[in-house]
Amino acid sequence: MKEIISKLDNLDAAAAEFLETVGENRLIAFYGNLGAGKTTFIKALCDRLGVDDNVCSPTFTIVNEYRAADGDSVFHFDFYRIDSLREAQDLGLDEYFYSGCFCFMEWPEKIAELLPEETVEVHIEPLDESTRKISVCL
Repeated sequence: MKEIISKLDNLDAAAAEFLETVGENRLIAFYGNLGAGKTTFIKALCDRLGVDDNVCSPTFTIVNEYRAADGDSVFHFDFYRIDSLREAQDLGLDEYFYSGCFCFMEWPEKIAELLPEETVEVHIEPLDESTRKISVCL
């Protein structure tokens, strides 16, 4: 497990370290309480990947697609409002998961049985108002 300590005013450096840590892994599941900073960190990752779109939590749409600087898609999921595995399956998750593109997932515990084995677990824990511990389990 790799731990990254990040301050809100230094998210770019944390995002760079994170992307180096995950390497070629593209399925990233973010765990943390409401307000832990999952969306904020995903925004920093998208910035680092060169996404020009407005990155926001897809709470009601379930998935947002962004375009990275290299032209690849970046998929951002928020499974908070998913009520059943069937509802998640109806989204066609396999197509996203096996696209070779980044899939950043918030509230992945709602679809745990559907996550591929190679999914990287990331736990975000607030240490204080501006500091987060990001634990990466490869």
